[in-house]
Amino acid sequence: MFTGIVEETGVIDARTRTEDGLRLRIGADEVATGLEHGQSISVSGVCLTVERYEEGAWFEVFLASETVERTYLGDLEEGDAVNLERAMPAEGRFDGHVVQGHVDAVATVSNIESVEEDWFFEFELPPGYERYVVEKGSITLDGISLTVANLTESGRVTVAIIPTTYELTTLSAKEPGDPVHLEVDVLAKYVERLLEERFE
Repeated sequence: MFTGIVEETGVIDARTRTEDGLRLRIGADEVATGLEHGQSISVSGVCLTVERYEEGAWFEVFLASETVERTYLGDLEEGDAVNLERAMPAEGRFDGHVVQGHVDAVATVSNIESVEEDWFFEFELPPGYERYVVEKGSITLDGISLTVANLTESGRVTVAIIPTTYELTTLSAKEPGDPVHLEVDVLAKYVERLLEERFE
């Protein structure tokens, strides 16, 4: 489990296509320190498993074909940045919200507006996902735990970004039209399932 609090941004050092997927080598300082083989890491919101690593320098993950198809990680090039977070330890502090690292869909940046020191990002969700989102509720975009400031009936979500989040994540490099990984609050899915069973 993750919390959506990005620890650092890493850089794609190398990418290798295979018959059954894609292998990425990601350069990182803090996140690559104290790693273990088989450890889970959120890479821009996608839960992946560490296969190899060099202490304090880099780690490698493998993306199966399904992951390549469901995310935009396969479109990244060497030099591109990604948000990184290690799985939360049992004794860890819970600062964000429950993030599984299971991408529901790919949303799109539709507008970016700077207001004094803050930023307002608007995202267009794929049809059907707006039912899992409420104003002041939580949403995960590219692995970042964010609070919904506004939601339109057409499925556009606005979030307010403070300077720290803007500077320490890949949001500072985003432009309208760019993709982001969407993970809705899993609690909303559980509620929907319970209501469906109750009224069947």
